[in-house]
Amino acid sequence: MSQSTPARDIPSPRPQSAELTSGLAARLGIFDATMVVMGGIVGSGIFINSYVVAKLVHTPAMILGAWVAGGLLALVGAFIYAELANRMPKVGGQYAYIREAYDPLLGFLYGWVSILVIHAGGTAAVAVTFGKYFREFSHSAVPENVAAVSVVAVLTAINCVGVRAGSGVQSFFMVLRILAIVMIVGCGGWFLLRSPAAPHPAWYPLLDRPASFDLLTVFGAALIPVIFAYGGWQTSNYIASEIREPRTNLPKALLLGVIGVIALYVSVNIIYVQALAPAGLAATTTPASGVMRAALGQFGATLIAVTIAISTLGFLSQAMLTYPRVAFAMAEDGVLPRAFARLGSRSRVPVVAIILQGTITSAAVLLGTFEQLLSYVVVMDWLFFGLTASCLFIFRRRQARGENTANATPGFRVPGHPWTTGLFVLVAWLIVLNTIYKYPRNAGVAVCILLAGVPVYYLLRGRAKRTAGSQ
Repeated sequence: MSQSTPARDIPSPRPQSAELTSGLAARLGIFDATMVVMGGIVGSGIFINSYVVAKLVHTPAMILGAWVAGGLLALVGAFIYAELANRMPKVGGQYAYIREAYDPLLGFLYGWVSILVIHAGGTAAVAVTFGKYFREFSHSAVPENVAAVSVVAVLTAINCVGVRAGSGVQSFFMVLRILAIVMIVGCGGWFLLRSPAAPHPAWYPLLDRPASFDLLTVFGAALIPVIFAYGGWQTSNYIASEIREPRTNLPKALLLGVIGVIALYVSVNIIYVQALAPAGLAATTTPASGVMRAALGQFGATLIAVTIAISTLGFLSQAMLTYPRVAFAMAEDGVLPRAFARLGSRSRVPVVAIILQGTITSAAVLLGTFEQLLSYVVVMDWLFFGLTASCLFIFRRRQARGENTANATPGFRVPGHPWTTGLFVLVAWLIVLNTIYKYPRNAGVAVCILLAGVPVYYLLRGRAKRTAGSQ
């Protein structure tokens, strides 16, 4: 991409398709893209987070209601991101949308917290989860943080080879994760059918307390681990320019991927509730192990430990495939050093950006900050989810005025806009406020990291101007 004429203080992306301007190779089909969508969502959360929901709400209907509500919210988000991808099939995803709709500074701040907080925190936590379960099933003396850093290093190297190599690993592990969840559902269902001692809890009453504001706030709290487990559908938009026919294939992949995950999540939670009952589910931090132990004994518990390790490994593969594309897009705009936009001569992937992501993730693992970063992730992630969704209002208004027609392809539109989009923005920012209320110290740190990006932006922008002026 040319770095010549600046617009709005930094070089503006050209209106042509990203395949023509970024230099990245469009090698991924709709199956690969769908696996990226599902791989960005399905990590270790579905094997753990259900017990947190059951500790907050105590009836089968409310537990499953939280997972259905979270799935619907993710589906609306997928519709919104599908239209955004249709309008702007460019590398960088949210970064590109916010930059174009609002201002390069806001786009930079999203990329800044993505690299340092959202991606680093979430990926480091999942890497350590891999380390824990790797030690459990292998009975190895290797420290969990060493195992975590080792797997990050291996996946960093694989993704430096090229996007087809990274996507191939990601698709393989995503298929295994789907089979693992199907195995839990199948074994759990078999246990329920053959064992009269299974809890089989009653589905009435529907609510565990009278309808009130307290019920609403508690249900909202139960949604926090659910939406964390559903998060990640947006990562496929980061590699839009590496997907063949992205205006068609990326929206399809987003919707197919999210609908598939909803079906998996709701199915496995029905098994959790029926096999363990709400009280039993709340009492175990490893509900998948509880179901498998009930169905197959210790062999089942060991098998699920391997399954969870595979799940986390697949998520890490997906993260190392997609996350570095944000740094790549920022470097192309001149707001990060140009080295992060440099492509390998053979692999045609941003090798330095991939190494940066792997290094920051490894540092987070070794410093032990990943647990704190989890609460930072929710605040920053959903702040920018809401901001990104609001970009759709701006792009539609510009289209109505006849502006920016290069990015106004109406091939896909969000059903029910503006109401569905507005509701998504409102819910996203309510999640942010709720997280700030519950975790004020961690939220304050996250905000400080966000604001620290402002002087960094102006420093790098000035450097980019001086470099352009000297050419």
